[in-house]
Amino acid sequence: MTTNDIGALPTRQMESIKLDNLLINFTTEFNRVLDTRNLRTSAAGFWRPTPAPDVLQGYFPLGDVAISSNSNINGFVAAAVVCESALPSVDSTKGNALSPPSDFERVWSDAGSGATTTRSIWRAIPPAGYVALGMVCSGDDVKPSFNAVRCVRADLVIAANVGDLIWNDRRSNATKNVSAWNIDPPTAAAGEMYLAPGTFFGVENHSKPETALVYALRMQIPLQVTAAPEPPALSGYDAPPAVEAWQVTQIAKLPWFAVKDSIDPIDQLRTSPYYRLERTDKWKLVGYDRNTSDKARPFKCSAMRAQNPTTAHEFNRFTSIEFEGAWPIDFPRRAFNFSANLTKRFTHTEKSAAGWLKSWPQEVIAMAAKNKAVAIYQMESTYQLLREDGTPVTSSIQYTDDESLHLSEYPPEVNCAVTVAPPPTAHSPLSENASETVSDVTVIPQPMEELPVATDTAP
Repeated sequence: MTTNDIGALPTRQMESIKLDNLLINFTTEFNRVLDTRNLRTSAAGFWRPTPAPDVLQGYFPLGDVAISSNSNINGFVAAAVVCESALPSVDSTKGNALSPPSDFERVWSDAGSGATTTRSIWRAIPPAGYVALGMVCSGDDVKPSFNAVRCVRADLVIAANVGDLIWNDRRSNATKNVSAWNIDPPTAAAGEMYLAPGTFFGVENHSKPETALVYALRMQIPLQVTAAPEPPALSGYDAPPAVEAWQVTQIAKLPWFAVKDSIDPIDQLRTSPYYRLERTDKWKLVGYDRNTSDKARPFKCSAMRAQNPTTAHEFNRFTSIEFEGAWPIDFPRRAFNFSANLTKRFTHTEKSAAGWLKSWPQEVIAMAAKNKAVAIYQMESTYQLLREDGTPVTSSIQYTDDESLHLSEYPPEVNCAVTVAPPPTAHSPLSENASETVSDVTVIPQPMEELPVATDTAP
């Protein structure tokens, strides 16, 4: 017998995540399909996601949800639900994003257990070109309705792994054995996010399967990009300002389940279904020199690093977000098993071996031609995570990139080429008799132990 549990808190309708012609959203409303209260096993409950038609009309579950207790999960657990977009796929040959199962295969029933009720668990058989992302339960021994679940087109998912055990029927005395397992996505590639929708995988024994056809939803992390600020240009011989104007240049849009916040994950869904990770760029003056002589000469300056391992660690501790790779690494209160990885275009780390751990300064050498003023600038980026209402989750952090150096001189050379030269060696020393028409910038990496560590004053 199916028990319907009422009382889920209303879920705020969030903008659906769009993946080609697939729409993904979330519900906290469920109907209890079966539980184990009349079985001689550990406690477990199996629930059917039931998106409210006035909030998520046309959305279907991807499978049932299993938990290792008899508690009511309404309002406390979320599950992903899916809908066919009104717009077709960008590739007309791919067809619909969703399909009903072509059939169901029974994995388990409690026949032989002596229970007064009947329970069964079924595997959805997808049509060709589609995959099933979860199992379907029944409070009797009859096949579930074909509208109980939807299968997803194969190019919209990624192969996943079997995770931790949720429940098995050990000691039930049922004729057949069964165990229910979580699904873990693989490590996300840069710019992507993989989501296990909250469903479970069931097998006809008590051992963890070494291989299994399990899947996670595959999606891109939306990135809004605007033009970076123009490099500064000297307009006279006077020393320029230390910092040029800043502007927001990139915004990563992160769904609620991928961000750790100070509130409960389900409250995040209701109050801030999306977070904005903003990158702000500005040019900072590294060094300035005016050469009043009639010969070219080098001048040195130090490019201080804005990033600091301590502040980067604190940002990760409060938000779970990683800048150097995929997350979550340590995120115990998450609503879903997922993996996310920011694109390297956003994080700068594609060109720096040390990346966010590099806090010592770099020595910069520039050639100042005769009767020239020369300024060296470096790009500095600030990252801030904002809730939907605009409030910050934690303090912002900064990053400077050794590759983002710019030289400006006054008066400017016509068609003057600016190059980043390799560090000088014993066979190619810098000379005061160097070219008087071309200004070169040389960045000399400094060992950590030979230079003081830059002090990061960010909170």
